[in-house]
Amino acid sequence: MAISRAQLAKELEPGLNALFGLEYDRYEKEHSEIFDEESSDRAFEEEVMLSGFGTAPVKSEGGAVSFDDAQETFTARYTHETIALAFSITEEAIEDNLYANQTCAHCHVDAGPDRKEIMGIDTIKKVLAVAKKTGVPTLDLTGGAPEMNPHFRWLIETARAEGIEEIIVRSNLTILEANASYRTLPEFFKKHKLRVVSSLPHYSVKRTDKQRGEGVFSKSITALQKLNALGYGTDPALILDLVYNPSGAFLSADQAGLEKDFKTKLDAQFGISFNQLFCINNLPISRFLEYLIASENYEAYMETLVESFNPATLSGVMCTNTLSVGWDGTLYDCDFNQMLELTVDSPSNHIDHFNLDHLLARNIRVNQHCYGCTAGAGSSCQGSLT
Repeated sequence: MAISRAQLAKELEPGLNALFGLEYDRYEKEHSEIFDEESSDRAFEEEVMLSGFGTAPVKSEGGAVSFDDAQETFTARYTHETIALAFSITEEAIEDNLYANQTCAHCHVDAGPDRKEIMGIDTIKKVLAVAKKTGVPTLDLTGGAPEMNPHFRWLIETARAEGIEEIIVRSNLTILEANASYRTLPEFFKKHKLRVVSSLPHYSVKRTDKQRGEGVFSKSITALQKLNALGYGTDPALILDLVYNPSGAFLSADQAGLEKDFKTKLDAQFGISFNQLFCINNLPISRFLEYLIASENYEAYMETLVESFNPATLSGVMCTNTLSVGWDGTLYDCDFNQMLELTVDSPSNHIDHFNLDHLLARNIRVNQHCYGCTAGAGSSCQGSLT
């Protein structure tokens, strides 16, 4: 019998996947560094055990070597077994999932199926009111997966009605293939001429799935092809950009060169077109910080960031032209400060008491993670800065 929403109202599909170990593939196989692995196509393997060898004594200089003997004792048999336990879940329970649908190794916002934070309708209305009053030209929506907010479509429709010039949705692409309620989003994006900025770690399945999870690459390609079919990436009014993050503890390569590679490979293999590739450095916070520490790369990576500091990037970093609004209405200089709970240095630190003059006069709060945005060619929401 299938598991329904009545039985597991909170866990739903992502929680069940975690309980049953279906998310283990996103972890490195650390056991291979300690244990030897052997494979076999037989029903069982046998190993003859020995006894008799004692502890080797200390040999004096010039002395004779001590000899020992041994004999066979018992035979150890290793029988191969298959362990399996399945569960089924109703379609309604799958479609009721309100959590972020990916857990990515590099994620600086620590998003994933286990997160429950979500911006409510009252906060959304206050954000739109401020945007209308101040004449904000761009509304940039990110997550998690912003499309999973139950008020997402209302937000877009209202923002367009109030004349916001540019609306960006930062999509992980796989959400567009999640279930029936999301599969109509590409048409919705086109109707409201949203600029779609999509994450795609690489043009190869191996590197993408390693960073984002098994099956992410194929779903992302399908979503991109559907967007292309609607005119995204070819129609000047329908902008489709991709985002690249390095897969390890190193800075991004040259953005122009990578964009050329991405366009050539994706077009040749899948017939996919897009406008720009944005290269964004990984910042040493949240999940990527955990990776750096676990892999003993933290000090070396921080040295790389500091030594690669480029003052020419300072005028273009996102904190100089963007205000980040948290799910509860708290204001931050950028998304990265939001994850570190570094609110704006101003009495106007929440959407409830927004004051433009106070915010324009504030000092931007900085910390060591800020070197990630100023290293090399720089890194911001729109990619490289120089």
